[in-house]
Order: sequence, then C-alpha cells, then structure tokens
Amino acid sequence: MIGLLKKVFPTANDRQISRLQKKVEKIEAYAPRMENLSDEELRNRTEEYKSRVAKGESLDDFLEEAFAVVREAATRVLGMTPFPVQLMGGIVLHEGNIAEMKTGEGKTLVATMPVYLNALTGKGVHVVTVNEYLARRDAEQMGQLYEFLGLTVGLNVSGLDSEAKKEAYQADITYGTNNEFGFDYLRDNMVLYKEDMVQRPLHFAIIDEVDSILIDEARTPLIISGSANKSTDLYIRANQFVKMLTKETDYTHDEKTKNVQLTEEGINKAEKFFGIENLYDIKNVQLNHHINQALKAHVVMLKDQDYVVEDGEVVIVDAFTGRLMKGRRYSDGLHQAIEAKEGLEIQRESMTLATITFQNYFRRYEKLAGMTGTAKTEEEEFRNIYNMNVIEIPTNKPIVRIDNPDLIYKSMKGKFDAVVQEIVERHKKGQPVLVGTVAVETSELISQLLKKKGIPHNVLNAKNHEREAEIIEQAGKKGAVTIATNMAGRGTDIKIDEEVKSLGGLYILGTERHESRRIDNQLRGRSGRQGDPGESRFYISLEDELMRRFGSENLMGMMDRLGMEEDQPIESRMVTKTVESAQKRVEGNNFDARKQLLQYDDVMRQQREIIYKQRAEVLESDNLREVVENMMKSVIERVVKLHTPEEEVEEDWDLESIADYMNGTFFSEGMLSKTDLVGKDPEEMIELLFEKVKNKYDEKEKQLEPERMREFEKVIVLRSVDSKWMDHIDAMDQLRQGIHLRAYGQNDPLREYQFEGFEMFEEMIAAIEEDVSRYIMKAEIQQNLQREKVAEGTAVNPKEESKPKKKQPVRKGKTVGRNDPCPCGSGKKYKNCHGK
Repeated sequence: MIGLLKKVFPTANDRQISRLQKKVEKIEAYAPRMENLSDEELRNRTEEYKSRVAKGESLDDFLEEAFAVVREAATRVLGMTPFPVQLMGGIVLHEGNIAEMKTGEGKTLVATMPVYLNALTGKGVHVVTVNEYLARRDAEQMGQLYEFLGLTVGLNVSGLDSEAKKEAYQADITYGTNNEFGFDYLRDNMVLYKEDMVQRPLHFAIIDEVDSILIDEARTPLIISGSANKSTDLYIRANQFVKMLTKETDYTHDEKTKNVQLTEEGINKAEKFFGIENLYDIKNVQLNHHINQALKAHVVMLKDQDYVVEDGEVVIVDAFTGRLMKGRRYSDGLHQAIEAKEGLEIQRESMTLATITFQNYFRRYEKLAGMTGTAKTEEEEFRNIYNMNVIEIPTNKPIVRIDNPDLIYKSMKGKFDAVVQEIVERHKKGQPVLVGTVAVETSELISQLLKKKGIPHNVLNAKNHEREAEIIEQAGKKGAVTIATNMAGRGTDIKIDEEVKSLGGLYILGTERHESRRIDNQLRGRSGRQGDPGESRFYISLEDELMRRFGSENLMGMMDRLGMEEDQPIESRMVTKTVESAQKRVEGNNFDARKQLLQYDDVMRQQREIIYKQRAEVLESDNLREVVENMMKSVIERVVKLHTPEEEVEEDWDLESIADYMNGTFFSEGMLSKTDLVGKDPEEMIELLFEKVKNKYDEKEKQLEPERMREFEKVIVLRSVDSKWMDHIDAMDQLRQGIHLRAYGQNDPLREYQFEGFEMFEEMIAAIEEDVSRYIMKAEIQQNLQREKVAEGTAVNPKEESKPKKKQPVRKGKTVGRNDPCPCGSGKKYKNCHGK
C-alpha cells in the first residue's frame, strides 16, 4: 500500500533521487570512453578542465564528465569503482547539501568526486573529519587517487608549525579536523605579519559526520585563551564550605534543569562561615559566584560521566562522543571548582583572547556540504541555520538488519543482569556483540560484570580511545564482545566474514536510550552494512535518566500493579514510541537552545567580522597614515560635539575642556588655548584642530625615515586593536552571563544583549581611536620597533599533552584546625563534627 502511494504521490526526496538518477546515467554513459584512455590521457583531463574553468566555464557544465574521470581513476588506483548510489551522494555534496548515507556505504569514496571537481578552481577544498586518525587515513588513501589525477593533497593536524600548515593549505585538497581548521582561523586573525597567516579565503568544505560537528558540537565554541590573574584561595574555601552542606536542608537540586541553589538555611551558614553580613550584598558577588560553582561541581558534575581525572588534571568527557576533550576547560570558574573538589592543583582562570562557534566558522565558507548516516531528524536545523538540504541516498543493497522493540525493566539491576545474560548467550554461539553505553561508568560496570562471567571483551571509552580504530575493526570477528561509549569509533567500518554472517551478523545491544534519536540510529547502523545480516535491541530501565526525566512513574505503577519482578521485561512497540516521543521533545529543546545560542553569537559574529576585516587591511596596507588620520578626525569630532551641544548657546560651550583634551591627547601643554577656538562654529573648530594635528603629524614624519614611521603606525594600531578587542570579548562574555536576568524586568534578553553589545562595540572603537591618536602623537621612538603580541594564547595542543607532566604540589588554602570550632555552627570541635 505504501509503495503504491509513493508511486502516486512521490516525496520530495523521491523526486530528488529520480533527478540524480538521470545524472548518474549520464556519468555511467562516459564509462566506455574513459576506460579506453591511457593513464596519461586520463590525467591530462585535469589540466583541460582547469583551463575551461579559467575561461569562465561553470563546474556544472562538465560535472558528469569529471565524475566519470574520477570513477575510472578510482577503479585503477584504489581498485574501487563507485556504485550508482555513491555517484548520487557525490552530486548532492557538489550541490552544497547533505548526503545521508548509511554506515558502510563508502562515504570516503563518495567525497572524492565533488572534491576533485571543486579543486579544479584552484581555490582549495577542505575535507573535515572528526578526528586526526581519520584525517590522516583518508588523506593517505584518497591522496593516491588525487595525485594520480595531478592534484596536490595536504594534511592539517595539530602541532604543525606555521610553514607546514601554510603548505597544507596551499594544496588543492586539505584534510583536517574541525578543531584545527577553526583554531587556524582564529590564530590567523591574531598574527602580527600577513606572512604568518596560513589559511586562504574559505572556499568549499565537505564535512564528514556532519551531524556530529555542526549539531552535537555546535554549542561548544572554540576558544584561544590566556591566563588571568585571579586568586585560587576562594575556590578552596568555597569547596570546604559546600562539603558541609546537606541536600534539601541547605540546598535544592532540580534534576531536569540541573539547577542547584542555596536555601535560607544554606545562606545563613554561608554568612556564618565566611564572616559576612549579607551574602547578596553587591560586594559579595564574586563570593556568591564561587559558592554556586562549588555547589554545581559537587552536585551536578559527576566524575567518570561528565569528566575524568587523568594525570592530576580534570579532563572533560564529550557527552555525545564519549571522547576525552583534552585542552578544553569548563568556563566561568566551574573547571577550577571541580579541581578544588578533587583536591587537585587549581589552574588559574583564563581570559578569552579569541573565540568562534563551529556554526559561525563553517558558515564562512562560500559553499558547504556534509555527509553522515544520520541527519534526517535534524533536517530543519540544517536548512534553517546552514541552508543545506538533507537528501537520503538509497543503500546499495537493501538493509536486512532486524531492529527489535525495546525491552523495559523496572530497575537498573534487572536491566544489567539481563544485558550480561544476553551477551553470555550470544558469545556462546560465537556471534559478535557491540554494546553501546551512554556513560563511561556504565561501560566500566558492564566490563566488571563480564569479567565475573569470564567473558573476554574490549572496552572503548573516553579513557582509551587511542586504540579506537583497532578495537572497532576487530569488533566484527567471531566471538568478539566490544563495549563502546556512545559513538566512539565513528568513521571506522565493522566488517564481518561469511562465518559471522551465518551466525546472524553483528548484534547491537544498547544499554540505554540516548536523548537524541540520531545517536541511537548511529549505534544501530554499525550493523547490517552493505546488505549484511544483523540485529539490534535496546535495554531500558525505568531508572534511566531519560525515563526519569519524562514520566516513568505511570509505567512503574503499572509494573507494580501487575506484580512484575525487576528482571521481568515489558516488550512493547507502544513503550518504544513513548521513548521516541520523549526523545523528540529533548531534540526540540536542544534545537531551541542551539538556535538561541546562535542568535546571541551572531552579535559577536558581526563584530568579529568587522574587527578581523580591519585587522587584515592593517596587515595588508603599506601606509596607514590615512587610516590613522581618519581615527584622529573621529576623536576630534567626538570631543568637539560633546562640548558644543546644539541646545546650548555659544557662551555656554566648554571650550576650555576641548583645549585641555587636545593638548593632553595630541599636542604638548599650552600648544592650544581656549582663545584659538572662540568665535568659531563646531565645524570650523573641527577643521582647525584637524589641520593642526596633520601639521604635527608631518613634523613627526620628518624626524623619522618613512619606513620606520609606517612600521610605527602598524605597531600602535595592532597593539591597540588587539588589547581592546580582547577586553571587549571578555566584557561581552560577562554581559552574556547575566543578561537573562533582564527577563524579570519584562525585557527581551536577546534584544537587550544586541543593543548593549552594539553600544559596547561603539565604545571599544572609540577607545581604539583615542588610544591610537594619543600614542601616534605622543610616543617617542627610542629604539627599533617590534610588533608584540598583547597576550600569549593557547588552544588544544596534543604535542604538549603527550609529554609526561611534572607532578605539581597540591596548593592548600586556609584550613580549619582539628580543635577549632566547626564552621557549621554546631558548637562542636571540627574533628568531632565535619572533620571526621
């Protein structure tokens, strides 16, 4: 029936597929002609196409022919001939859309055709992967194909010096990770010499695992930071205080919103502990903030789930991929609060020097495309934010995997007992099992239970992702049991042999539903590739977080009334649908949160683009005199207008202040007096003052040789722009943190943020102009000029991480003596109370 309806009313996706099918037939029609070409003749096609592009021909004019060239070259060089569905995927990517292709459909090969076609423009194509292992693997494997066709390939990984990076970016095709491309963009906009910039203008990017990069990581901005000088003592004291509090009496915790706050009793205890009268006094804002972060660190942030402690450092665990996010820190003092909680050395708070979200970085490309196995559930977001449509490409062979309904248990214990029993039985018959978990601690718990049963297995979680690809590749072997956190191992295929196929293929066992359907679909998609057999099932308990958040009480009541045991499951399509509707609600909430984040970040994006554009012009320019003069004129106009308001009569104008300001900023003392300005209207004053400034500028130029003067201008402008911009980023961050409070006053926080952000930006520009004017006119040049960075910033640096870290002593704050009265106010000695 559904098939008949599809014929009568084809979906938008069906219409796209039939359009693509026609192009695929044209590509395949070229096959006999391409087969008859020698290697040399095939390679010569590249130069021919390049010259056609140079003459103004569109890439679409010879798409089918160019794809046929790559198809034939792939057959010769890689021994792989793209299937018709892979050709379809390639066309979708060239058109700047997202190709949804199931796991095992050969996405790496799909990308080669649009990459080749777009590289013919000479503007560079970036292929973006989720980790460096995949970037390196794909650059090596597919690099053979591109080099055979006469194109160059670069690999951009962390730890390269700027020369090596520049070389990678100059190549026709550059492979790398999303982090590295983003950080290079930020670093390029912090360099002091244009020769140090490594990237070219952003032309075309194909993002592998596009949902992971543009959706899962969209809320985490890339940050380059330098350290700020703040005391670490307050973190330790706040940590000591929070350890003494009890839930409900002293604080409340809302699991749904993850909000923790002090009760009246908790506030009283804080005032007693810190010896203050009122915790909410304006002078105690910092202390209040520290207490809140310490509470969050103890109550909300869970060890081995949200973070792990490794080599004396707190390392964040990515909630979506289960990977360790080394080098990334929680902001706003939360990271330090966790360090205090774990008794580690507290790192200084950092100051943001440059930042950008992946959303805004990737929207800078002229054309953007992506591929993944799971994007349809987020189609609206891709269309609205990135202007990309999601097109589902059919599989090369029909999927025969069996997706069983969920099994629902009353308790966690019942669920895990059943999970282990199922693994034992599958292992006994030799069927490989891939166990998917949401948290690190779940994978370790199942591992312990399997050890007790004597079942050999591999654990792949945030703690050992170095062996990731190797473990995943072995996961399809007979009898293999692999426990993986979330989607660890994305991008690596699990291949199975004929014997495993006869046993039913790879069995996927999910131990919990993720809040995103996409992640569950990714786990299922590890099995049943290229028409292979396979099976999947999710095991759920009513104590799971997703079930707790979305009303498992009714189900729990029903199971109790039926007298069901904790190891007795319900298998119901209806319950599975209930779980999926809960997931849809969470996805909707997450989309709204990302959309709102982007609306706020767009304010910074507009400002960042203005500053970066002007900064690039400064680096490019040979003579900044005109730029500096325009800045000086702005300063003069502002000071004159401020002291000669239209509504005042001329006698009331404050000409003394104008003279004082001009002498203080541009001239030497007494060079300009009030009498010079009397009897002139504001426009005449501006003209007179600007003329005097230009004369003094000329005098300064005569003292220096032109080359030194031009360098002097650059040094001053760059230093001023960089320092003011970094302060502004920090100030905007502070504004963003507290802007939600405006909603209490019936104001729209976003509009307030946009309005105040614009005002702050205007103030920053004025401060830059004033700074530059004063230094250009007042500074004396004693020695050779050097451009200097305002602050040294650090991003993720795997090179540094691989070095053994020197053990640091743990810094202790003011501690309470064992025989001192306990600060909780009980009247007992500390050793007999909270010091036990």
